Amino acid sequence: MKPYAYPDAAGHFGKYGGNFVSETLSFAIEELKEAYAHYQNDPEFIREFNYELAHFVGRPSPVYHAARMSREMGGAQIYLKREDLNHTGAHKINNTIGQALLAKRMGKPRVIAETGAGQHGVATATICARYGLECVVYMGSVDVKRQSPNVYRMKLLGATVVPVESGSKTLKDALNEAMRDWVANVDNTFYIIGTVAGPHPYPMMVRDFQSIIGKECIEQMPKHLGKAEKQPDAVIACVGGGSNAMGIFHPYIPFENTRLIGVEAAGEGLDSGKHSASIQRGQPGVLHGNRTYVLQDDNGQIIETHSVSAGLDYPGVGPEHAWLADLKRAEYVGITDKEALDAFHYLCRAEGIIAALESSHAVAHAMKMAKTMRTDQSILVNLSGRGDKDIGTVADVSGADFYCRPSCRGESVKGGQVVEFKR
Repeated sequence: MKPYAYPDAAGHFGKYGGNFVSETLSFAIEELKEAYAHYQNDPEFIREFNYELAHFVGRPSPVYHAARMSREMGGAQIYLKREDLNHTGAHKINNTIGQALLAKRMGKPRVIAETGAGQHGVATATICARYGLECVVYMGSVDVKRQSPNVYRMKLLGATVVPVESGSKTLKDALNEAMRDWVANVDNTFYIIGTVAGPHPYPMMVRDFQSIIGKECIEQMPKHLGKAEKQPDAVIACVGGGSNAMGIFHPYIPFENTRLIGVEAAGEGLDSGKHSASIQRGQPGVLHGNRTYVLQDDNGQIIETHSVSAGLDYPGVGPEHAWLADLKRAEYVGITDKEALDAFHYLCRAEGIIAALESSHAVAHAMKMAKTMRTDQSILVNLSGRGDKDIGTVADVSGADFYCRPSCRGESVKGGQVVEFKR
């Protein structure tokens, strides 16, 4: 493989990436590019970023050997990179800290963000509270309902959550509204994008901040595998926009003996039309300021997506993932809603870990793959987030009753106790 040095100066990963924005945003993008180019190598910026990761986030996150799961699968040893143990419960905080530090240095007192599963919104609200920045989070109204615990967390942290009623009312539409806000308020507003998508420099910048995940793994895995410089045979991560996957993939790109496998949301099946598998079923197109694989119709119109996990419910993917797929350095597969839910329940009961539904897609593929491998081989899964936010969704899909306040589902109350439950 040729030396990997992407993106180029214009933000291109091969034919993907770039900068497709309105003239109104050109100044803001250029301002951000110049600021990041300066601060990414600034010793004080790096020192503060690393300090926050260690003392606020709690890094390094551990790598955990899922011994019972490995034994019961009967094949490869499965290891979990525990990003779910970070402060705020996911990998998202790594990136929001970096971008918030830029916002402070650029003199932007107002921060906006988009969110799907709510983890990026929570991470943004958290760091804005930490730094005293105004915070506005855009979230599709469908996601507001299925991720209500995270909505309330954002509000507790002082953020304004704006439900988006347009389009499919999910992550794509939240990003659209955040872009509109940015256009109208470029002078005082910093847009913290949560994934490795958007116009340059966002795909590169988010990747750089998230690469701490893979860098830690490269140091941690030889200790687990009992041999100096030994790395896993495969690294697996879920892919929506793709920030957690790129965070663990990028440092591993030079390790040619380690397969990189991204797991997209196959929803009700890759051929059902109800999925979010942009690489496997999409075509090159332009979405949210960059060229990448996009789910679109014959006229180039974005089509609706589906996934049980709000964080994977997106019709595009980061441009670097598109390029890695074309290079065949990374592989991309699909896991259905049912397979992800089965993996969610299995991990709960086999390892005592409640993982996010997004992460459960990666776990599901690891379980399938491990059975085809030898016991002396290893798989590293990026467990990108915890599943507290998803237990209401899992309960609904499973037909189980999920406790909430009497007012939220129409129960009757007598003497402070719920006495009737109406679904």
